[in-house]
Amino acid sequence: MTSDEIDARLTDIFREVFDDSAMTLRPDMTARDVAGWDSGRMVEILMATEEAFGITFTTREVDALARVGDLADTIARKRAGA
Repeated sequence: MTSDEIDARLTDIFREVFDDSAMTLRPDMTARDVAGWDSGRMVEILMATEEAFGITFTTREVDALARVGDLADTIARKRAGA
């Protein structure tokens, strides 16, 4: 799976979770950049991401996620090992 494919799927997930069809993700984007991105939304993002990519995050991986780019990198790493 290419980084563009990962980015496209993540964009779909974020648009659905935040009900914003115009949302554009950037690798440097954090929760501070998105209105309503709280811990509940983060759980929704993680659950949808696990389902969409067929992966499971560890607590350590989740704790290391500071930006959208970290999420994309973790997905790529996990998919490469699958």
